[in-house]
Amino acid sequence: MLSYLAALALGLGLALWVFPLDVLFPVAGQGWRPAGDAAQHMVAQRYLVADAWRWPPTLALNLNTQAGGMNTAFADSIPLLALALKAMRAWLPEGFHGVGLFYGLAWVAQPIAAVFALRSAGEKRLLPALGIALAAASMPAWIGRFGHAALCGHFLLLLGLGIYLRLVTRPRVSLWLAAGVLQVAALLVHPYLAAMTLALLGAVPATRLLRGEAFIGPALAVAVCLGAVAGVMASFGYLGAQGDGGYGRYALNLLSPFWPAGSLFSGWPWSPQLDATGHGGWEGYNWLGFGLLAALLIGLLLRPRFAWRKLGRHAGLAVVLLGLTALAASFQVGFGQRIVLDLGPAPAVLEQFRASGRFFWPVGYALLLAGMVLLARVRPVLCLVAGLLQFADASPLRAAIAEWAQARPAWHIDAPALRAEFATARALTLLPSWHCVTPPDAAGSQPLTLEILALAAERAVPGSTMYVARWREAPICRDEALASAPLAPGELRLFLPAAQPSLLPLVPAAADCRPMGPASGGQLIGCR
Repeated sequence: MLSYLAALALGLGLALWVFPLDVLFPVAGQGWRPAGDAAQHMVAQRYLVADAWRWPPTLALNLNTQAGGMNTAFADSIPLLALALKAMRAWLPEGFHGVGLFYGLAWVAQPIAAVFALRSAGEKRLLPALGIALAAASMPAWIGRFGHAALCGHFLLLLGLGIYLRLVTRPRVSLWLAAGVLQVAALLVHPYLAAMTLALLGAVPATRLLRGEAFIGPALAVAVCLGAVAGVMASFGYLGAQGDGGYGRYALNLLSPFWPAGSLFSGWPWSPQLDATGHGGWEGYNWLGFGLLAALLIGLLLRPRFAWRKLGRHAGLAVVLLGLTALAASFQVGFGQRIVLDLGPAPAVLEQFRASGRFFWPVGYALLLAGMVLLARVRPVLCLVAGLLQFADASPLRAAIAEWAQARPAWHIDAPALRAEFATARALTLLPSWHCVTPPDAAGSQPLTLEILALAAERAVPGSTMYVARWREAPICRDEALASAPLAPGELRLFLPAAQPSLLPLVPAAADCRPMGPASGGQLIGCR
């Protein structure tokens, strides 16, 4: 119990140090704009929370209204949290969303889940628990995900490792039920996390098979868990959706786990990351940290027989982790700045995993767990030393996320004026539509769209367009028809500078069109 309390204190302290209260508990009317992917997630979640209950539960008919609504799961709305907030919306302040709250929850849960994984491995002493809590809260690949809230849920991977260790040793019905709940929860945070936790669960029958133990029962239980995930995917509208593809563009660089980008001790900046594909190395960023590598190296040198014996006992997990590494590296394997192996086109089924570099995350946590277990066999205090080393090594990354969380970027638009317009608007038609903007977006229409939607989302004014990562039918550009249609009662038709030359002349003459404040490249023009 003391181990968990210490981990809880660590997580709470870090969360409150990194994230200001107005990030953790946001409300409408803030004087600064959300930026990047976090803005997209916040918009989708606000609209979902405000809309009526529907089926599938993640459908919001008040967003992307020209396309018949939007499945907000494809805009990373963190449905697990968003639906809980929706059930409590009568008690929430206006404009509240849970994206910042999820950051805080993830930072609290990360060290606690690490202690759970360590205790699942049979190590229950306090010093190793403190070491792994510090190290897990300092994993560079986790801290570096701060631009994407849902993917900060790495505590689910640590829980997945812990459940694997318990199931492979003492399988019980209650544990299998917990495993099934974890898989569904991971799916409703982000599908990538669900794929990883399912892979870890699949290691249970694989390990038992390679040990020569009974594996058919565990394999059937895994199939049941997989069926539960598939059922939720079908019910929530995940199945049948497609995206842009591009498997291999954002892959693991083989050098990345050992390249100390963002390390205090190397002094190297954490960005840009290693890139052999020409698409940037962001998704493949997987520096393991000096504390983890030291724990693993010392443990292997001083307890080689114990390490080899443990590897043999968990051969199925090792096979799964090798498979995840291969999936992360993709069919064009990069090492540093070069492609060292090109296997040609990947199977179509893999195109859903464009950001394949993420699949190395469970491998990193398994290596951390292995290092701490080995080091605990040498001397428990060394686990604490390794954790402190990892914690210190990650200090530049913590400083970067704290700076990001505490930044207060100014609006590029006249926020007070638009808030006044939205207070009386019954619908927002925003032109150009997101999918009608052709890259490169020189006029910055898509960032402007997110800013405007962030304001409209405070009151959930039904909006005509939104970014979505997956779709059932490819979006069709209908902006000319939208611009030329008669205005509906209460509609605000807003034209960004890039759309004004071609679309503004199409507005019916009876409309009252006027400037509504500055924007990048000109003025916003609104018609009512």
